[in-house]
Amino acid sequence: MSGSLNKKETVIKEHDLVQSIAAAVQWISYYHPEDFIQHLVHAYEKEENPAAKDALAQILANSKMSALGKRPMCQDTGMVNISLQVGMQVRFDTQRSLQELCDEGVRLGYMNRQNPLRASMVADPIFKRKNTEDNTPCMLSVELVPGHCLDVHISAKGGGSENKAQFKVLTPAQSITEWVLEKVRNMGAGWCPPGVLGIGVGGSADQCMRLAKQALNEELDMLQLVRHGPTNALEALRIDLYKKINALGIGAQGLGGLTTVLDVKIKTMPTHAASKPVALIPNCTANRQIKFQLNGQGVAEIAAPNLSLWPRIQWEPDLASARAVDLNCLTAQQVTQWQLGETLLLSGRLLTGRDAAHQRIQQLLVQGKPLPVCFKNRVIYYVGPVAAKHGEVVGPAGPTTATRMDQFTEMMLGQSGLLAMIGKAERGTQALAAIKKHKAVYLAAVGGAAYLISKSIKSARVVAFADLGMEAIYEFEVENLPVTVAVDSQGYSIHEIGPSHWQKKMENIPILPQ
Repeated sequence: MSGSLNKKETVIKEHDLVQSIAAAVQWISYYHPEDFIQHLVHAYEKEENPAAKDALAQILANSKMSALGKRPMCQDTGMVNISLQVGMQVRFDTQRSLQELCDEGVRLGYMNRQNPLRASMVADPIFKRKNTEDNTPCMLSVELVPGHCLDVHISAKGGGSENKAQFKVLTPAQSITEWVLEKVRNMGAGWCPPGVLGIGVGGSADQCMRLAKQALNEELDMLQLVRHGPTNALEALRIDLYKKINALGIGAQGLGGLTTVLDVKIKTMPTHAASKPVALIPNCTANRQIKFQLNGQGVAEIAAPNLSLWPRIQWEPDLASARAVDLNCLTAQQVTQWQLGETLLLSGRLLTGRDAAHQRIQQLLVQGKPLPVCFKNRVIYYVGPVAAKHGEVVGPAGPTTATRMDQFTEMMLGQSGLLAMIGKAERGTQALAAIKKHKAVYLAAVGGAAYLISKSIKSARVVAFADLGMEAIYEFEVENLPVTVAVDSQGYSIHEIGPSHWQKKMENIPILPQ
């Protein structure tokens, strides 16, 4: 009897699992899934807001550039989530734990010299917050299922979308739709729409959050679902949420427009009679995920997607209509002339800095010590770039969520002489007040266009806080870097005006696929 069972056993060698994971994390850094591209192309083709359509064009152009160049589509190459479904007849040929094996695969994938990926994971999350330098550990979940194979699903979630995760235990009578709409309104643009919403309903608090993450792993099918119509109540709920969320008018990058979500995925499980737990987790435009199976026959074979699915978009800066800005001789008077929603093409020297750098600057100012860099009449770009590989000036360098720097905005504008900031997503009331007070501006670059943006950077050097790694202060020399005036010197915000305008317009615009 024992011999019979052994013949049916599938043996997974540790080398095969580790190498498959390493290849997969590389794959998802530069390839979008085909179903995601199909839905994104549809959103681009039907978009009517010029600003949102241009953002989608940049995202699609960036996606194809990344696929061809095999470089990350977004500088935030994410926190790795690995889900293993282990067949009951599978045995692992290893002396190490599954966590150790998966972490080794992530380590090898992120430190690949041909395509180095940004390490974003920090240990000791409360105090030291020191970067682990290889993007480990991964977030691992394991399920035992019938069968002889190992099914692996890998995704990488950036901080901008992961930070918008929501959870609440509703009463049985409360509306899921109303709760989701409220949360999406409040999420703003920091999660880089358009993307996908994963919703979990039921179970316990921890299981509900897991359901929402698992829902994001499912293949996108909203275009087909709407065309054919729902076959059950859950599909009808998905369509209803898709329609109502897009009717909010938030649009690509929060600029206002027809598409905020490409799909809404929902997974459920039984729950206590007194409870209705609901979790919501968004996935951004860098929808990085892949599934593969190991059956004991070696490393997984992961095929490249069909690049013919990508539209023929060759995005170029509009030199004729955009305002050219020379950063090397910028004045406070010039900044006040920039109009809300206007496209600027920035050329010259640009400083960078994000969370850790701002904290260091704050400490120096409090201590009365000089700053290592002069910010007077300068522009700062909120970015943590990917390390450059051979032949590159800098790796993919898209914007990070500007809202996290709101608490430092008054300090930077009032004490350093800074004139403008570049990031993604909206600014909060604290930052808006500081921008208006100092007659500064906030400029938005397109999140999800990191590789495209990096081509505007002609030189890069670290000028301060080198020990912070990707969070160090760089000086970039840029040429025609495209940005939108998102908050003008009067404190008006495109992220407030744009969605409100398009929400009203969409009352007479069909938002479902034709």
